[in-house]
Amino acid sequence: QAQLVESGGGLVLAGGSLRLSCAASGSIFSISSMAWYRQAPGKQRDLVATITNGGRTDYVDSVKGRFTISRDNAKGTLYLQMNSLKPEDTAVYYCDADVWTPRTGTQKYWGQGTRVTVSS
Repeated sequence: QAQLVESGGGLVLAGGSLRLSCAASGSIFSISSMAWYRQAPGKQRDLVATITNGGRTDYVDSVKGRFTISRDNAKGTLYLQMNSLKPEDTAVYYCDADVWTPRTGTQKYWGQGTRVTVSS
């Protein structure tokens, strides 16, 4: 069983920055794709950014040029650097990872979320 734990959320003024982290632990042989999602109050959970284990990244248009996703494979940690934050970035941010083990094959795991609030 794998666990993902996010951290780094908080309250920030518009135009500010935050760095989110997502640490993976437990029974992990390898992690392929990892991603950040967010869910604003009253809305569905939406994809923000993805990164493959080779480092290829992709972003939703609304965060391009402001957010940077990265990962440290040795540490099993995913990051999201968020700059020039806007009030519309306010949401709970979740990480997910496609984790492979010999027993289970590839399964998707989610973290518990970290709240980001951007005030104007």
